[in-house]
Amino acid sequence: MNKSSHTPHPYAVSASALPRATPSERHVDAGAISAWLDSIEAAGLELHAMMLWRKDAVVAEGWRWPYQPQSRRMTHSVTKSVTACAIGLLVNEGRLSLDDRITSFFPEAKATSGERTAKITVRHLLEMRTGHASEVSGSIWRGIRTSWTDEFFRIPVVNDPGTTYVYSSAASYMLSAIVTRVTGETLHAYLRPRLFLPLGIHGEHWDIGPDGINPGGNGLSLTTEDMLRLGILHLQNGRWNGRTLLPASWVTAATQPQGTPTYGYHWVVGDGYYAALGVFVQAVLVFPEQESVLVLQGAMENSAAILPHIRQYFPHALIAGGKASEDVALRNRLLSWKKPPPIAPCENFPSQKGETRWHMHDNPLDISGIVLDTTPEMIRFTLVDSTGAHSIQCGLTDWIHGISTMPGASLHHGYLLRDTPVVAGARWLSTDCLELVWHFPETAFRDTITLQFSGTRLTLDREVNINSGDRHWPTLHADLLSFQEKTAGTPA
Repeated sequence: MNKSSHTPHPYAVSASALPRATPSERHVDAGAISAWLDSIEAAGLELHAMMLWRKDAVVAEGWRWPYQPQSRRMTHSVTKSVTACAIGLLVNEGRLSLDDRITSFFPEAKATSGERTAKITVRHLLEMRTGHASEVSGSIWRGIRTSWTDEFFRIPVVNDPGTTYVYSSAASYMLSAIVTRVTGETLHAYLRPRLFLPLGIHGEHWDIGPDGINPGGNGLSLTTEDMLRLGILHLQNGRWNGRTLLPASWVTAATQPQGTPTYGYHWVVGDGYYAALGVFVQAVLVFPEQESVLVLQGAMENSAAILPHIRQYFPHALIAGGKASEDVALRNRLLSWKKPPPIAPCENFPSQKGETRWHMHDNPLDISGIVLDTTPEMIRFTLVDSTGAHSIQCGLTDWIHGISTMPGASLHHGYLLRDTPVVAGARWLSTDCLELVWHFPETAFRDTITLQFSGTRLTLDREVNINSGDRHWPTLHADLLSFQEKTAGTPA
């Protein structure tokens, strides 16, 4: 998929930063928040960022290196809750009804749609009760190069719409397609002046599918604070800075059970909270009674991994009160997250510098070769496949920030990660084993590449920290083609 982005609107008024307060000033127990973080770390869960809002201020926030406040992040299925906002606005404008059948927007599909498919309504899409037998994940959807709209109408409808709940990004995609049919513009373009700009959200990215339609179930990248603003808007019943952006009636309906006990209109409904949830734990949790919003970005198996830790400490930590000394301890802890880990090579790492070329054996990934260009400060790793040469510079003493086109969609939930930021380092684990680590800070993904040398032979292993599918490439084998040593004065 292609990625769309926007520069700030020339007439937009810059929104002021959200107010800040200490936890104890808003009766939040900073000690309990620290204990909650302890429990997450003890469980080996990977939390990248968090922000906590209580009443009218941010009371805790932190980003682990290399994640930063200003960086956009793939929100995955948090996107669904944003898509729901567009449907609510169109309903309020009288431009569609939740009971409209989807074939009314796509009359060309009526002739080929089965009886059950023809009964699917906008409401069924919102409630994930389309009658489909199984989920269509975004990772599957992204692998389809033809029309996703046509593909939707090919999905068998095995149950009467409205009778069974089956979570699927295909349903969310159709909501976006309906927005485009009704308005004549993309979902992103429709929401930008009505939602993003008034909320102070700028520079967001939203993917585009083969039909020229934004995926309604994923593909939206926002900052952590952008996600927080979405939660605050719903906490405030659709109002922002004295202005109504969403009808309060819509917010109420969207965030309470609709046909199934734990799901509303593209919002997950829990006990005392509701949430916008994305895979690998991208989360906006709203606690209405405590006037609080908790935003999380991580790399975990799924939300079930962290929910027990949330239930143990929330909402109690939001109403227990706390001490100023615990405020300081929590703040210092979160600030310490910014420190990058050291790159620690083995004591006797190879001193030979130069360019080494390797020919890859036949493999299912269609990789033909790799090139290693080594200097005292860095190693440039280049992978060659049918789409070209893809390089990442990996620091040997300090982490190097760059832009990557490195292939690896099968490890990255189906995303190609074209022109994506990367923070990379390299270290020799032994004199014949090199490890490369690539952080992709706009995503949940971190790749580790292990190169094992044995004379003129090389094996390459690549794994990722989190994924919806395989986390390992098959081991690749290569033979040495050439080595060109570089000495002082040799051009890099």
